[in-house]
Amino acid sequence: MKLTLPASILALLSSQVFTYDRADDRPNLVFVFPDQMRSSLQGFLGEEPVITPNIDRFANEGLVLTQAVSNAPVSSPYRAMLLTGMYAISNGVVTNCTNKAGEYGIELKENARCWSDILHEKGYNLGYIGKWHLDAPHEPYIPCSNNTGDIKWNEWTPPDRRHGFDYWYSYGTYDQHLKPMYWSTNAPRDSFRYVNQWGPEHEADMAIRYIRNEQGKLRDKKKPFALVVSMNPPHMPYEQVPEKYVRMYDSKGAEIEAMFHHPAVADTSNRWGKYYRKNIKNQLAMVTGVDEQFGRILEELRKAGIDKNTIVVFTSDHGDCLGKHGMISKSNPYEESMHVPFIIRWPGTIEPGRDSLLFSVPDIYPTLLGLMGFEHDIPYTVEGTNFKKLFTGEKDINRPTSQLYFITDGQLFSPPAGVKGDILTTSERGVRTNRYTLCIRRGPDNNKTTYLWDRWIDPMQLHNISNTNAGIVKELVAKELLPWLKKTGDGWLE
Repeated sequence: MKLTLPASILALLSSQVFTYDRADDRPNLVFVFPDQMRSSLQGFLGEEPVITPNIDRFANEGLVLTQAVSNAPVSSPYRAMLLTGMYAISNGVVTNCTNKAGEYGIELKENARCWSDILHEKGYNLGYIGKWHLDAPHEPYIPCSNNTGDIKWNEWTPPDRRHGFDYWYSYGTYDQHLKPMYWSTNAPRDSFRYVNQWGPEHEADMAIRYIRNEQGKLRDKKKPFALVVSMNPPHMPYEQVPEKYVRMYDSKGAEIEAMFHHPAVADTSNRWGKYYRKNIKNQLAMVTGVDEQFGRILEELRKAGIDKNTIVVFTSDHGDCLGKHGMISKSNPYEESMHVPFIIRWPGTIEPGRDSLLFSVPDIYPTLLGLMGFEHDIPYTVEGTNFKKLFTGEKDINRPTSQLYFITDGQLFSPPAGVKGDILTTSERGVRTNRYTLCIRRGPDNNKTTYLWDRWIDPMQLHNISNTNAGIVKELVAKELLPWLKKTGDGWLE
């Protein structure tokens, strides 16, 4: 039976403020990261005709890091770097967690010292909602669409591998966005559930429930909390997006048509040109949907009266090329793949603005713990840099001059601890500076190809200038790449 409430009561319910009472004034943390959202998919940048009013408003309220990158732009390596503060070669998650990678022990280690472990020990409640993708599938495989081929992707995460997250509403990796699946906190491996709702919308619903915490059912209302919301879209398949978001781009036909002539999209009649033309509108629509759900989470923080004492981060695990440069997706040194959003807001502590800091994934862990008052609890294993001072207004700090780029595609030239043998495919190492992107690619026969792009002159990375700029390549290898490989214990060049 449908129950229709008077408009006055509906208005009252929609404006109700859910608050909780605690003396502990330590900040909460809300960390939101959609999957596969390149930096240019932020409307306030004006680079693509994307509709993101909530992200645009949030950018005006927070600190925007305009040069943030995903050092290993693919799902599992990013997530392991995020949680451990260690580069991929150090934490062992050098490629996506699948059944094949699991044969080499490639998954987040149970004994890894994650920032979530520390916050849990410090009395925080922790919640994780959405995609996890840090456990290797094993037999008997979970019966779902992402586990039907030779490569299996989706796996349940047992409680002892959740690294302090005591509220759990998650899955490994599952790409049916209009009917996603989840394991709840106490669900055993064979008790996942499907939901007939677009993934980001449902996950925003669950995040709002967690923030409201009615009757204290989801967490201890006297404790601060840290909540991670990991949305899958704008990850492929791009057609799995509610039509209402697609219709919002009907008036942008000319702007979208102009994108078909982007120099990095070779010929729109070839394979990758057709792929780009087919998917770009739906991808933009997905981002608009993510933006709306992010806005709902921000609004709930405001209604609960805790937005002033909650650190909110919006970022992504990597971008994608969507056919540009003849690339379907990520795992490459192009800006579309590496360059990601990063906006952080903490009213009264972090001054809004923009900064071109060369910020990398392992820097997130120590910087957040520093901001939250746990600077002295950052373990020695963390390889990232604590930029708390810069975030809180001190500009006179040592800034990195480059960012490490790391891709294995399975190749383990220098296996991390516990990983056996080699997988003979290609691998890449390189660095990204404010001006240059350097990439060295090695194949199974150990042949080497070098790429150099001057992004000041060639921002679309259309021209490899390594052959005519050997001096620049040599200097970048000696002064930037070799120190990075030494720091991370990566014997790749050997």
